[in-house]
Amino acid sequence: MGTEVIVYEKLKSGELSCIDQRKWSSELLGLLNHTNYITINEQEYEMIEGRINVDKEVMELLVVSAQRP
Repeated sequence: MGTEVIVYEKLKSGELSCIDQRKWSSELLGLLNHTNYITINEQEYEMIEGRINVDKEVMELLVVSAQRP
């Protein structure tokens, strides 16, 4: 089955942009306890926080780009 996860990037302007939405396995979710960075579409992001949205029955992750100017 899996858990629906939505990843939002916090842009420099402060706005949020949805960059990924898919089902994650329980094994992949468990790895969140051991990592600070994720790669989506070959771009690296630092994870800032996560929350459970009970109304939508999804997990939401907030990330920022790991690329430094």
